Amino acid sequence: MQRIIPILLFSFLTLVSCHKDNDDTITQVNATFNFTHNWDGASVSNVNFNTIQYTNANGEQLSITKLRYLISKITFQKTNGEKITLDGYNLIDVTNNSNLSFTPTSTIPTGEYSKVTFTFGFNNDDNYNGNYTDLNSASWNVPAMLGGGYHYMQFEGKFIDNTATETGYAYHAIRAVDNSKTPQEFKDTFFEVDLGAITITNNAAFNIKMNIAEWFKNPNTWNLNTLNSMLMPNFNAQVMMFENGQNVFNLESVTQ
Repeated sequence: MQRIIPILLFSFLTLVSCHKDNDDTITQVNATFNFTHNWDGASVSNVNFNTIQYTNANGEQLSITKLRYLISKITFQKTNGEKITLDGYNLIDVTNNSNLSFTPTSTIPTGEYSKVTFTFGFNNDDNYNGNYTDLNSASWNVPAMLGGGYHYMQFEGKFIDNTATETGYAYHAIRAVDNSKTPQEFKDTFFEVDLGAITITNNAAFNIKMNIAEWFKNPNTWNLNTLNSMLMPNFNAQVMMFENGQNVFNLESVTQ
């Protein structure tokens, strides 16, 4: 009996120790997403706005006067396929140098993730007028005649057209709609950005780059002389924006 008691005590302490170790590995941390902007590698911020100094893939010289866009549905996918989607969305406003960094209120557990993604714009479940008072006050709404919901991006500036005249452009991304058909025909043009696999060990900062020049060049070489305004009701133009957007974002680094 005297020999059994020490053995039982040792077993109990071992179980307690193992339980404590397992608990220690389940740690909740924050993820922050920082966005920077460049034109084929040259840094861009609002101090570079309002001056014609960039040349797109079609050879047109242009300026940037406004750039803001929406990201949502930040998702961490575990190696077993389980997904953790963080609450919230972020309207990044380069024009006013605001919301360039976003830390969702939800935390994530440390561990291995097969990929981290975010959505450019809103998916169809989230894209409804009236849901977001802050976006309403930011004049982010899409008119009802174009399907309602919200913009994905507002990108504006001026360019030198083929008559050597300084002309405005408004490169606004929304869900593609064809008003020539009854009922209206829609095509999804939000897209998911895959930041790749990562092992999270601590609070993590994802440093993401947007190459603004990519909106004009791949796979569609954008001709501002023919596609500079009234692009929201232009079904084909919206699809082209969607296609060009696939190469715009890249993960620069992750710090932990």
